[in-house]
Amino acid sequence: MKLISWSKDRISELVQLWNKEIGQYFPMREELFGQNSFADTNVCYEASQIAVNAENKTIGFIVAKKWQDEIEVGLPANTGWIQVLLVHHNYRHQGVGKALLAHTENTFKQSGVTRIILGQDVWHYFPGIPSVLPQTSAWFEHQGYQANGKAFDLLSSYTALSYPKPNKPGVELSLLKKEEKSSLLTFLNRCFPGRWEYEAIQYFKHGGTGREFVVLKKNQHIIGFCRINDASSPIIAQNVYWSPLFNEALGGIGPLGVDEQERGNGYGKMVVQAGIHYLRERGINRIVIDWTGLVNFYKQLDYGVWKSYWYYVKDLVK
Repeated sequence: MKLISWSKDRISELVQLWNKEIGQYFPMREELFGQNSFADTNVCYEASQIAVNAENKTIGFIVAKKWQDEIEVGLPANTGWIQVLLVHHNYRHQGVGKALLAHTENTFKQSGVTRIILGQDVWHYFPGIPSVLPQTSAWFEHQGYQANGKAFDLLSSYTALSYPKPNKPGVELSLLKKEEKSSLLTFLNRCFPGRWEYEAIQYFKHGGTGREFVVLKKNQHIIGFCRINDASSPIIAQNVYWSPLFNEALGGIGPLGVDEQERGNGYGKMVVQAGIHYLRERGINRIVIDWTGLVNFYKQLDYGVWKSYWYYVKDLVK
């Protein structure tokens, strides 16, 4: 076994290995893998590696990221993310995973990274280790990673032909208009700087027109938002990653947020309901809400747990 550089030339082998090992739960597409694990500016090519056997066949890989984009949104420069670490089942317990992880951790240390998070990267696949992979959790714990919370993907299915958009005096719910782009980005920078702001910037850079954003306005000013996604969105978004599991169209809701000064008025629930309304208008019957801990809140809207994940983190010794 040897480790070689991260290379898109191997994308077909990488995706085949992914689907062989975890495709039954998380079916991967080359388009998605290329988007998240190669095209993202924050992929750390030096810390990412591919393991090959004596026949030069891919038997494992690790994708590592750190903040490298020139856009300043306040994401920490001393944090490293491991997007995924995967080893062919025939080559486990032979030191392949440890070699890949050691390379990433050592490279991170040399570049000033002091904390590593499993998942949660920009253009991530998972917010943590999927609960359906308990052996993976145990393995990372042996490598010094600590669990520190849990997150969920939620799912709901609809049979009614329509879903009404909520209405409340004094506020307006609508899809974002092209001319409101700067207003949305200003709102996100003020109320939700960081990851959500960055994702919105990238959305527009990839040709987004506004149809993926529901906005809540008061006196013509945006006070809340909700992201919605479907197969026609310019970016394959996290809540529709696993759409190949379904034989029908899948929609996604999230992230969403309301200006702190406007909370307590039921606006959060309203903006989600508006998101459902617009996705239902597009003929989408199944909708996923990803990476949330607000299970009881979404239960009010008939969403139940679909997938779950454990958060893991490791602080590197200087």
